[in-house]
Amino acid sequence: MDFQTLQFPYRRHADQSAAEPARHPVVVVGAGPVGLALAIDLAQRNVPVVVLDNDHQLSVGSRAICFAKRTLEIFDRLGCGQPMVDKGVSWNVGRVFLRNEPVYAFDLLPEAGHERPAFINLQQYYVEGYLAERAAQLPLIDLRWDNAVSAIEQQADHALLTVDTPDGPYRLRADWVAACDGSRSTVRELIGQSSTGRVFKDRFLIADVKITGRQQPPERWFWFDPPFHPGQSVLLHRQPDDVWRIDFQLGWEADPDEAKKPENIVPLVRRLLGPDVPFTLEWASVYTFGCRRMGSFCHGRVLFAGDAAHGVSPFGARGANSGVQDAENLAWKLAAVLQGEAGEGADALIASYGAEREYAADENILHSTRATDFITPKSAVSRLFRDAVLQLARTQPFARKLVNSGRLSVPATLDGSSLNTPDVDTFAGAMRPGAVAADAPLPEGRWLLRGLGSGFTLLVFGSVPGWARDLPDLGLLAVPAGEATALAWQRYDATPGSAYLIRPDQHVCARWRAPTATAVLAARARALGRMVDPQTERSAA
Repeated sequence: MDFQTLQFPYRRHADQSAAEPARHPVVVVGAGPVGLALAIDLAQRNVPVVVLDNDHQLSVGSRAICFAKRTLEIFDRLGCGQPMVDKGVSWNVGRVFLRNEPVYAFDLLPEAGHERPAFINLQQYYVEGYLAERAAQLPLIDLRWDNAVSAIEQQADHALLTVDTPDGPYRLRADWVAACDGSRSTVRELIGQSSTGRVFKDRFLIADVKITGRQQPPERWFWFDPPFHPGQSVLLHRQPDDVWRIDFQLGWEADPDEAKKPENIVPLVRRLLGPDVPFTLEWASVYTFGCRRMGSFCHGRVLFAGDAAHGVSPFGARGANSGVQDAENLAWKLAAVLQGEAGEGADALIASYGAEREYAADENILHSTRATDFITPKSAVSRLFRDAVLQLARTQPFARKLVNSGRLSVPATLDGSSLNTPDVDTFAGAMRPGAVAADAPLPEGRWLLRGLGSGFTLLVFGSVPGWARDLPDLGLLAVPAGEATALAWQRYDATPGSAYLIRPDQHVCARWRAPTATAVLAARARALGRMVDPQTERSAA
């Protein structure tokens, strides 16, 4: 299917003729990757959801192209990861060059035993297209194209939206509104909020170029001060369909309108590829680095996710990936509140979405800011330092840690989350409360993450205690000892009887060497935002 030309028809909905505004549990504003991922996740949790989009087509141009391992694992859970991996260009290796000489290479997934690669390169319109196909399979998703939100009134227990359509405006009530409408968020403006942060005085040109038959490994190549674009930086990525993404640093003085003209882009590409390589220009855009976010992602009944809530510079692939992780964090919490599972913890659980994803946004902004400062030195001294680091990095491993061509996206470890149960036992390794659960192979070709349920799951290593099979509203995944599961035991620093409580978004929220039913139930209650007596937790463990 040609997702670039695909258009979705506007259809009049019964809500537009209702005497009183219809009420829905969740209205998602924006049918980009974040909004569609959130809608699918909610629908799979049996929450009806309305999606409103002010357009009738998918994104134009490649836009976000690097989708990380964690995001692919989320798409797997949403039922559309495999077609993305099949279509995308998988890669793990990046190379850094100074002028035309290699500095060093790095492997983002140097160990075996993972189902998914570190990254795939896949144009955003493909990602949106596969998500839209999956959404069409779910009857609980009501996707309305050419429906633009034009007003929001917050009430005590819902929000009232005015929606403009080709047939005129109508109104909707929503228990919750999820604003996933991008960096120029209309919803953010309508409720009087803004994003603040830092804009960097530099401009970059994105050029999507089709080069048939180019032979190059599926790797990320980044040049500092190359001879074909002296004094600037260039990034090269391979995409599907023989399309290559090239980012050219332009400098702050560049005229964006002039830089986007084909007669100015073609010579830049020609100097990179050489005089004899045929190519065609498919799409181009000019962007300015910026790192910004809203002060809070939660405003009454309106919750913000993705670029509507935060924005970073493109190097590092932290925009779309962090937005999809926002959606994953929010979906299970909204479902738990709407379905009564959170109980008296409902307010705290919704608030935890803001606290956790604001923390993650700050981490992304920090990494993005550091990358931008390294890529675009602000003074002669800064440039001298950067070039010296690059020279040293050719032979000195310590210097490679200082090179920053964009630290690639990894999920945040939510160490300070109020939903975590503090450790009472000693563990080694990265699987502490707040971390995303690590994947690992299991017998018969299975994978650990695919074995986790859609709700809370108790992950048990070795024999399963009898009481664990009788706990209400809790999935169970047992990992026996043996050669086929050795990597899982290693990654979780497991000993016989060790257990981990995994949240619905596959973050660890508690772990024990010898758990009890009381301890597990208390940890689950805490992870749902309920108040738990610390003494009860300690005595239970």
